Amino acid sequence: MDFSPLTDALASKSYHRIADICDKLMLQVAYEGISFRDEWPYAIHLLGHIYVDDINSARFMWKMIPFDVKESKPEISAVWKIGQRLWTKDYGGVHEAIREFNWSPECHTVVAAFSELYTKRMFELLVSAYSTISIQDTSLFLGMSEDDAANYAVQQGWTMDAASRMLTVKKQVVAKEQKLDPSKLQRLTEYVFHLEH
Repeated sequence: MDFSPLTDALASKSYHRIADICDKLMLQVAYEGISFRDEWPYAIHLLGHIYVDDINSARFMWKMIPFDVKESKPEISAVWKIGQRLWTKDYGGVHEAIREFNWSPECHTVVAAFSELYTKRMFELLVSAYSTISIQDTSLFLGMSEDDAANYAVQQGWTMDAASRMLTVKKQVVAKEQKLDPSKLQRLTEYVFHLEH
């Protein structure tokens, strides 16, 4: 079985491509009638779906994995534990699931990249949802100690009230791109021309 596209994606840290590559490879080997059950990189495949935030596909992938494979390879169950926490929106639990398993070198790089991406997603969620938030809640969402979470938030421009242990969120200025409709521009040009003449 040729896993070179997957190997290349892992080597180039193109983790967003993993799920798509694995899905296509699985369809190809199934079409060709090749038995792949014991050799398949299920943990990486699950991580690929989790990385791109496709939890539904990860759930279907989990259900498809044979029970004895799940039992014999604890890393697959550890990956699914991350997926379960995402499914139930247990934000702090995602970080716990990441930290509580000793990942293989192959999975470790993908899990580390996902952890960083997930922390950024959670921070963006906090920015959009809160104007003030406690340091304790921030640390839960970001999966960091309270001191690290406070430092991270302050580095992003938030302000901290040490007495109340609250953070004031700095809203990001979002520049909206305005699309110019050529017909409106034409009408405006004709109107200005009419006014001048």
